[in-house]
Amino acid sequence: MFEEGTIVYFDPFYFKNGNTAKSKYFIVLKNTEDKSILASLPTRKDSIPTEYLVEQGCIELPNINFNCFVFSPKINITTCQKSFDFPTHVYGYQIDLYKTDYLQEIYPIEGTDYIIWGKMKKAIFNDLINCLKTSKTVKRKFIKILS
Repeated sequence: MFEEGTIVYFDPFYFKNGNTAKSKYFIVLKNTEDKSILASLPTRKDSIPTEYLVEQGCIELPNINFNCFVFSPKINITTCQKSFDFPTHVYGYQIDLYKTDYLQEIYPIEGTDYIIWGKMKKAIFNDLINCLKTSKTVKRKFIKILS
């Protein structure tokens, strides 16, 4: 479940703040040595300034402290040829660490608590990682983990 580049679908996903639970995709960016996962919860919410829209790829705007990777619904992003149904965004400031033990406790059964939605194509996953690890917006500790 926690292999790098894997996209997991949780229904529902319980957020760290404990206030919200909803269906969510979860992209494993890095599986660290200390039993943690660096991951992103992609969103369909588009916060990109209109003059910088791209169909797919990285947007880095250091002058406004903004970083985003966009997945186009027209491009298959997984090795099993899946794409998101709508433009989907990974914002650099939203990536976070999740404890492996905790995730396995909350979501113990594949097919019931979560599904493996797919494994990202290597080139697209590398583009995503490069976008995040070269960003001025991503926290330094996360850049170090990604490098």
